[in-house]
Amino acid sequence: MKNLENQIFRFEPFCEVEAKDREYMLEALELERDLLIRYNLMHFTSSAFVVNPNRDKMLCVYHNIYQGLIYPGGHADGESDLLSVAVREVTEETGVKPRVLSDDIFGLTVNPVSGHVKRGEYVSGHTHLDLIYLMECDEDVLLKYNPGESSDVCWLPFSEAYGDKVVDYMRPVNSRLIMKLDLLGK
Repeated sequence: MKNLENQIFRFEPFCEVEAKDREYMLEALELERDLLIRYNLMHFTSSAFVVNPNRDKMLCVYHNIYQGLIYPGGHADGESDLLSVAVREVTEETGVKPRVLSDDIFGLTVNPVSGHVKRGEYVSGHTHLDLIYLMECDEDVLLKYNPGESSDVCWLPFSEAYGDKVVDYMRPVNSRLIMKLDLLGK
């Protein structure tokens, strides 16, 4: 957990939202144990902002629980190497093996998750402490979704990253990630 804490500490926030979310994560790491286990009311998740080589589209899955498009990601489930978790989740959810563009955290967000039913069982509301890593993949690769979690996988143009098809709470996150990517230059 110390390595994870160091990564989050070194993360340079892009805006006030990321600064506050980073502070929240660091405080949570001080106060809580087992934040890598999904059964806690607050736990780490890891996601990937996978872009095409032209850097004008992002890889998304249509998430069945959230009923909208979201970038690939998932629970740490005890693993402290959250970059590896993000790569694994991309492969499981989209069928592709992405190229990691940086080992550093690209973005982070604290997301409340409403109570819902998953695989016939009720899951209480909780909080995801989500670390986001920057990756790339060619657009012409064969995409396949994981029917246990999603019902589609697609390349979403950045111009549609804030639209009605996207999970509500992800729209401002997408905006931040796209702005950060633009600052890196194409």
